[in-house]
Amino acid sequence: MTSIKEQAAISRLLSFLQDWDNAGKVSRRHILNNFIEINQGKTGPELEQEFSQGASLFLVRLTTWLRLTYMTGSCLEKLLKSIGIFLSAVSSNRYLIEFLEVGGVLTLLEILALEKISEGDKKESIKLLQVIANSGRKYKELICESYGVRSIAEFLAKCKSEETQEEVQVLLDSLLHGNPKYQNQVYKGLIALLPCTSPKAQQLSLQTLRTAQPIIGSTHPSIVDCVLNVLRTVHLEVQCEAIKLIKDLVNYDVCVPLLKGLVDLLIPSFKETCKLQPKILNDPTVLQLTAHLPVFLQQAAAAKAIRVLAHSNLSLAEEMLHLHVVPSLMAAMGNTDHSNSQRQASLTLEVRRWRPVGRWEPGVGTQSLHRPVAVLRADVPSGGGAGAQVHGRGALQALPSGPLYGSRHFDYGLGDQEQLDDITHSQEDKEGKE
Repeated sequence: MTSIKEQAAISRLLSFLQDWDNAGKVSRRHILNNFIEINQGKTGPELEQEFSQGASLFLVRLTTWLRLTYMTGSCLEKLLKSIGIFLSAVSSNRYLIEFLEVGGVLTLLEILALEKISEGDKKESIKLLQVIANSGRKYKELICESYGVRSIAEFLAKCKSEETQEEVQVLLDSLLHGNPKYQNQVYKGLIALLPCTSPKAQQLSLQTLRTAQPIIGSTHPSIVDCVLNVLRTVHLEVQCEAIKLIKDLVNYDVCVPLLKGLVDLLIPSFKETCKLQPKILNDPTVLQLTAHLPVFLQQAAAAKAIRVLAHSNLSLAEEMLHLHVVPSLMAAMGNTDHSNSQRQASLTLEVRRWRPVGRWEPGVGTQSLHRPVAVLRADVPSGGGAGAQVHGRGALQALPSGPLYGSRHFDYGLGDQEQLDDITHSQEDKEGKE
């Protein structure tokens, strides 16, 4: 037999549930506001005590209303926050199971794809998915089995709020850890995000890929082209993350194609540069836009990435020398349409990892380092720097055999800058005496 106190508590619960059932949208919004204010942060046992051991009766009403109204967005944010109080409560696994049994995960994922739903509402959906993912491996697998990675990645690419995008990154990072069955799916989803138009999404994807790479242990073939294409960005924070990822990727099986790709970017293809030529001839105002041509931004970023890699690892510098990095850097220095390409290439050529070895001929000094650039620029037609990129490699190959490019007298190698400095100083002393 129940006590008078228990009967009163049950009576209050039934009255509360009846008020909810009979309430309209405005009244239900008021009920949800009071519920959130009073019960935020409570544990599972505390919620049961609040509802006289009948908290699940209110939760099932919340989930039912969610499934009926989520497509219209009616009071959705408050509704999701109220459900979150149940799911995130300590010792509340029973609430989580009840929510999942009625298709809670699919509903949350469908909310992300609806255009009429506000990003604030979708952010609450992401937070609930975080709670579910953090509850254990089987729940992460449930999200992934429901095509969750694709839905979450697409939402990250489209949403505008940086705060919401950061919440999505937290969710993807959670799905990446402790989820061996689907971690490759998350990894591929992150790579697929790299070509998107959102700079923040690109930045967060690159950051998460750096975390994912040691977990996966191997690389996907498409990652090289995707990361190199990101270097076309005008956003320095994205470029910085891309270079950091490149620095990590050279430790894996894509090292050689990655280095080759970077060196090739120093001399843009004719197909890329010729797109600009007709516009320059027909519209003089286009000249103002050439400094931001993506291929030139990519060229400058590639030179910067090469400098970072050469500084960090001697063997990488040696490998790039075999790929003829120095002539390509010289060609980049000849790009008169993009000063940053000239600057980055020049700084990279100053790296102490590059040094000439072999038999030096008399008269070789620091002035010789600038001679190829002069020859390159002399080969540039009046159309501008885009033409320099077309003829750049040919101009370098056409240089006469000599201290910098003559294969008979000279090879590129690695070593201390001191040897080059000694040669330079001795030449300057000789010129001073003359």
